Amino acid sequence: MSIKDQIFKNESPWGSNPGGGKPGGNGSGQRRSPPNIDDIIRKAQGSVGKIFPGGKGSNKPIYLGILVLVVLWALSGLYRVLPDEQGVVLRFGKFVKTTQPGLNYHIPFPIERALTPKVTKVNRIDVGFRSESDSGRSSGVGDVSEESLMLTGDENIVDIDYSVFWVIKDAGKFLFNIQSPLETVKAASETAMREVIAKSKIQSILTEGRSKIETEVQEITQGILDEYGSGIQVTQVQTQKADPPNQVIDAFRDVQAARADRERSKNEAEAYANDVIPRARGEAEKVLQQAEAYKKEVVAKAEGEASRFLAIYNEYKNAKQVTQERMYLETMEKVLADIDKVIIDKNSGSGVVPYLPLPEIKKKAQ
Repeated sequence: MSIKDQIFKNESPWGSNPGGGKPGGNGSGQRRSPPNIDDIIRKAQGSVGKIFPGGKGSNKPIYLGILVLVVLWALSGLYRVLPDEQGVVLRFGKFVKTTQPGLNYHIPFPIERALTPKVTKVNRIDVGFRSESDSGRSSGVGDVSEESLMLTGDENIVDIDYSVFWVIKDAGKFLFNIQSPLETVKAASETAMREVIAKSKIQSILTEGRSKIETEVQEITQGILDEYGSGIQVTQVQTQKADPPNQVIDAFRDVQAARADRERSKNEAEAYANDVIPRARGEAEKVLQQAEAYKKEVVAKAEGEASRFLAIYNEYKNAKQVTQERMYLETMEKVLADIDKVIIDKNSGSGVVPYLPLPEIKKKAQ
């Protein structure tokens, strides 16, 4: 409710009377008369007159309008920077400073003005080829040989395509230090790539060395752009293709296949050698151990036989007849142990005794 509406309703602008009574009362319960609108207007004119002195018929409305315009002009210096933007303040067209996301202030136009470019968008530049969107063709990717053909460290030629991804790091430097950001990033990245390729061998470029090349190119490109004060941050360098030139790619692939076959044969030979050599060494060690064991066995047996012979000889010297008889019986026991025998007592005097071969009959029955 406006002040004017409250006045027409006999109410105080604050909802109650200064005296503490009900609206329209004087604090003692008596009703007060409504205020005069003319008096209120005169009081307001008096307050303005203190600020802008002058007699009747002066230019107070003009001063009041100027005051309002000055306030509005001062408030026009407020500007907001979104989270994906960066503020750039220009003073009479010259870059002064950059501001971060949020509510900021600058001296209003025409002294200063603010720009808010997008700085979080990831931009991409293709080198060595042009995609559909770049070339405007309906399909396919166009190769740009003057950008993609490079000389390697081992005097070969490689056809390499890659993409550079970058964002705006400092909007002020980006807008005012370089004239053509796209061409600058492209030229810097191409210089860096040619430098790295010139120090690398083609085999490494085509196989496991790509990630290292991408890292080195990103670092060199960033260093060049920082020297220019470009305000650009390179986020990634991505290799799209790395092949020999089209004119020799078939022969190169044959060479690569031959190298692969050579490596495969070499690995198979090494695997066979790793299998056979340890086995042969094991067999040789086994034979040596068996020979050593046989040697020890024969020597021990010979030493035992010699010791036994010496023991028998010593006994033989002490009792020759008994020893001879014992040796004869032991020998005969060994000789006749596994043969069939017929024993005839020569002292019986009756001649040959009929013999019934019971052991033979028993064997046949079994």
